[in-house]
Amino acid sequence: MSAVDRFYATLPVAAWQSVARRALDMTVAGIALAVLALPMLLIGLIIRLTSDGPTLFQQRRVGLGGRSFVMYKFRTMRPGVGDEMLRELIAAELRGEDTSVDGSYKLNSDPRVTPIGAFLRKTSLDELPQLINVLIGDMSLVGPRPCLEWEARMFPSEFQPRFCVRPGITGLWQVSGRSTVSTLDMLHMDLTYVRSRSLGGDLSILARTIPSMLKDHSAR
Repeated sequence: MSAVDRFYATLPVAAWQSVARRALDMTVAGIALAVLALPMLLIGLIIRLTSDGPTLFQQRRVGLGGRSFVMYKFRTMRPGVGDEMLRELIAAELRGEDTSVDGSYKLNSDPRVTPIGAFLRKTSLDELPQLINVLIGDMSLVGPRPCLEWEARMFPSEFQPRFCVRPGITGLWQVSGRSTVSTLDMLHMDLTYVRSRSLGGDLSILARTIPSMLKDHSAR
């Protein structure tokens, strides 16, 4: 049994909460996809008309138990761009360096992002296709941010318990300032969430998500 499996086995999660959380995920994701179908089609059309490349961006992320899955987002970047700048930024933050610019820990004026992509990121509309991931069980509505495979390899071992639960569309990071939170702070929030995880806590985070998005002007 791996360290992640041993940690997960010790979590005081009642069986009924797991069933209720999955039922909530499927219900909310299904309803949201039905209600947002037209707006999502419109967003996809705008993306295709304003830049070359596919509407959906598919990327391998790390989920429950450290297993990889394909995550869906609306494409916000120009096709064929690399992630060297992001890798350097994450590495610096994990070393404890202060990489913030104007209070934000995201890449400043990221040249890879399209004009419509910048708007989608700021409003978090680029995340809507992740409802598909929730519906099929790769993700949950609430949980740690789904990290990239190379990010997972960079994270110190003390943060491995974050992979004991499904990653989420929203979570403590998203309702705590998003871009104003460093990678290390986000990882500590993930551990706090995993260790105190409850259905009531998830409902509280969901209730705080939209007001937080409306008030947060830091997202990039």
